[in-house]
Amino acid sequence: MSVSRRLLNYAALYKRTILLALAMLAVAVAAELSGPFIAKTMIDRHILGIEQPWYQTSGPCPDAVSFQGHWYKRADYFSAGEHRGRPARVLQVGHSFYFVNGTLPFDGERTVHDGQLTVHQGSREATLPVTRLSTQALYAFYKPELPRMWLLALLYFGLLMVSVLFTYGQRLLFQISANRILQQMRQDVFRQIHRIPIQYFDNTPAGKIVSRVTNDTEAIRDLFVTVLANICSSIIYMVGIYVALFILDVRMALISLLLVPILAVWITLYRKYAVTINHRIRALLSDINAMINETIQGVPVIRAFNRQERTLEEFEALNHEQYISQTQLLSINSATGYNLAGMVRNLFFVAMIAYFGWKSFHLAGAISFGALYAFVDYLNRLFQPVVQVVNQLANLEQARVSADRVFQLLDEPGIDVVDGEMPKYRGDVVFDNVYFSYDGKHDVLKGISFSAKQGQTVALVGHTGSGKSSIMNLLFRFYQPRSGKITIDGVDISMIPRQHLRRHMGIVLQDPFLFTGTIASNVSLGDPAVPRERVEQALRDVGADKLLGHLPQGWDEPVLEKGSTLSAGQRQLISFARALAFDPAILVLDEATSSIDTETEAVIQDALEVLKRGRTTFIIAHRLSTIRNADLILVLDKGVIVERGSHDELMALKGRYYQMYQLQQGERVRETG
Repeated sequence: MSVSRRLLNYAALYKRTILLALAMLAVAVAAELSGPFIAKTMIDRHILGIEQPWYQTSGPCPDAVSFQGHWYKRADYFSAGEHRGRPARVLQVGHSFYFVNGTLPFDGERTVHDGQLTVHQGSREATLPVTRLSTQALYAFYKPELPRMWLLALLYFGLLMVSVLFTYGQRLLFQISANRILQQMRQDVFRQIHRIPIQYFDNTPAGKIVSRVTNDTEAIRDLFVTVLANICSSIIYMVGIYVALFILDVRMALISLLLVPILAVWITLYRKYAVTINHRIRALLSDINAMINETIQGVPVIRAFNRQERTLEEFEALNHEQYISQTQLLSINSATGYNLAGMVRNLFFVAMIAYFGWKSFHLAGAISFGALYAFVDYLNRLFQPVVQVVNQLANLEQARVSADRVFQLLDEPGIDVVDGEMPKYRGDVVFDNVYFSYDGKHDVLKGISFSAKQGQTVALVGHTGSGKSSIMNLLFRFYQPRSGKITIDGVDISMIPRQHLRRHMGIVLQDPFLFTGTIASNVSLGDPAVPRERVEQALRDVGADKLLGHLPQGWDEPVLEKGSTLSAGQRQLISFARALAFDPAILVLDEATSSIDTETEAVIQDALEVLKRGRTTFIIAHRLSTIRNADLILVLDKGVIVERGSHDELMALKGRYYQMYQLQQGERVRETG
């Protein structure tokens, strides 16, 4: 599905609000575009209309004017069947007005000399006696028009107020709709982040994902707030103007229609050259965000190794590349922006002047001044929406590129959250000839087979890269095995929804992650199924009261992002309490004690001996002294289990485990010595 189609689908979620905004926009445009028609009526009917034929009436009546002892009334104010007397005319010559007692055989170039009006039209000439009107007499002829002109002026002002109110309403509704669309889109993106596989986050920097959730969706908001509103308004405005132009003069309106294909070619050429640059700009912005995020996370390391200058150079290279791309886009915008619109507008004005000039020379009086004014006004207004559309092309393309990036994230294959509950399983785990590869080419696990019974403790040991954490990743279904089968209580875990499977698992990582909140909220993770009493009990069971009980607010002590104000041991204790508070059937400790001092480790070991009862516990440990009591120890090397058994059994073998244990014991002796 195209980007435009998907954006329209989002807009359709709030179509009532958007349609109401468009309706208000149409009313606002119609009210605003009525102005030139009102001005045309004022000019042609009430200002220049004084030159229409006048007829004597029998006496005073509505719209009648007294002059030289007679009453006169304009021809267009006579009702059907009303008697008309002697004709007369009021004509303007230069800056003066003259009264003609009679008819004018034809109209043309007018001159007055010694009380005689001479009219020339080609080879024809007519001469009539005239009387120059004083200011008072002229006002008398205009007086019947004043109430109508005031009424039109009030109507014009009223329409302007309607336009202002409806313009405010449509902009407000567009803003509301855009914010709702943005809210829905960000919600969908954030929900998608929880659906996509863990592997996606292994290959995509966090800064790039954040950029799509924030910057790209904000650009889409601008699409609906600014771009869509302006383009819709411009289209409705142009349609209204063309309707008015066709009403005024069909031929000139047809000439003005040439602007439509010019605008279409204009937009096509702009998109052809700008879309690639916009893609590059948005990609560079994501790279910049990713680098900033990485730099902030690694500030201590950067400063410790004096890499500030090098990091600054790398950032400046990205920043300069984006500057170049932005400059290229600005060049395109400048070339296709206001200046080009002004040139096209001037060409159309030349065409209009030539057309009206030709009509004036060949068909004298065929075009009224009111029509000329309205045409100039409408043609000038016609280029306002054109300029608006052109000015929004850059924002439109940026929004489309941003939408494409957001939809790429939304299109990533993911797993829907499954509702419902699963009864707590016993925790009998079996790995049956499991093979696994992260990249699909190189296996990191090769034929792994073992079983763990409920209540047993299984320890995984081996050098870095031997596959210990990969086994746990498969158990949690963060990844899928390439072949083989993993079962819990005899059920293939691939048949169990991930949420149900993990509901009865707990994990403690080597580097615990704490969320912004409190100690208690980090233990319960906001799950209502974990009451406060269980949170506090879990903290006491892991001995947290000894290391955290002194804090001023106790378990409600604020925790900043990643627990930066707490020590490594304190963070690990909270992570232990979190896992235990959920009362898991399977407990995984992924090198959980490697960052804890010996005293804290002793506290946790005492607690674990009690808490492991009845649970299947997997321990990944580098400190072999912490797993001496494990029921089963699996020694891995390059993805293969090379030894298995209890501590005593493996020590008796004097194999790889024996060598590792002796090496660590020797290091400990040297450290204590």
